[in-house]
Amino acid sequence: MSVLVIAEHDNASIKGATLNTVTAALQCGDDVHVLVAGAGAAAAAQAAGQIAGVAKVLHADAAGLDHGLAENVAAQVVAVAKSYSHILFPATASGKNVAPRVAALLDVAQISDVSKVIGADTFERPIYAGNAIATVQSGDTIKVITVRTTGFDAAATSGGRAGVEVLAAVADSGLSSFAGSEIAKSDRPELTAAKIIVSGGRAMGSSDKFTEVLTPLADKLNAALGASRAAVDAGYAPNDWQVGQTGKIVAPQLYIACGISGAIQHLAGMKDSKVIVAINKDPEAPIFSVADYGLEADLFTAVPELVKAL
Repeated sequence: MSVLVIAEHDNASIKGATLNTVTAALQCGDDVHVLVAGAGAAAAAQAAGQIAGVAKVLHADAAGLDHGLAENVAAQVVAVAKSYSHILFPATASGKNVAPRVAALLDVAQISDVSKVIGADTFERPIYAGNAIATVQSGDTIKVITVRTTGFDAAATSGGRAGVEVLAAVADSGLSSFAGSEIAKSDRPELTAAKIIVSGGRAMGSSDKFTEVLTPLADKLNAALGASRAAVDAGYAPNDWQVGQTGKIVAPQLYIACGISGAIQHLAGMKDSKVIVAINKDPEAPIFSVADYGLEADLFTAVPELVKAL
């Protein structure tokens, strides 16, 4: 049986999380197909065909599939599901929105946040905020899976020669409609795709200090800015900067934690980073237990000195 990956895209290009999901799919089976469902998404479908390892691209195009409306996308997935042994989604906001609907419609158990593929029916996933790893075996005929993208390398965006098969789009369910969006625009890298992240915690004290102290360091390193939940709840940083169990899961090449104590919920979102640097004046801060480099210092002194040295 073949494996189906549900692509995340903006109708023009494929988003990075899809590439990690393709890598996971290739460990489930050799015949990997990608579904691109959208409106005016021909360019994204062509881009999906270039991904290394992809054997076929399914392209469903209709107004009802625009903006990734979960009810309609789920119906489109279910329409082709019987041809596949595995259906994989990135464990992103979009994937987590659609995958449970697909699992429910197929009457199977969803396997969430898979971080390792052991075999075609056996997977690992983190539990208890990443403090334990569960091995899950599924006997379902069709396995609906969300993939923790930080657990898999991204597939190459070139080298593939997959053909594009046009599908008949499902009818608009009429259950939801797109009302609008407010998108935060920034010249910085996207948090989940950034190679370097500078994060601040509640110790920053205010949003002004967040900007004054951390922005120069992020500018020097061309890094994305992140924050702990405590900093976000205190209003020091916007919600889309939150890193952690209830925020974004990241695994950059370098993660610099400034004034972050290291609650398990935050560690669950960043402990897979390749190199972790912690700056905290509390020598007992849990963040030091996962840090590759720890600096016991006042961040308001240490960070500006670091910026000057760069």
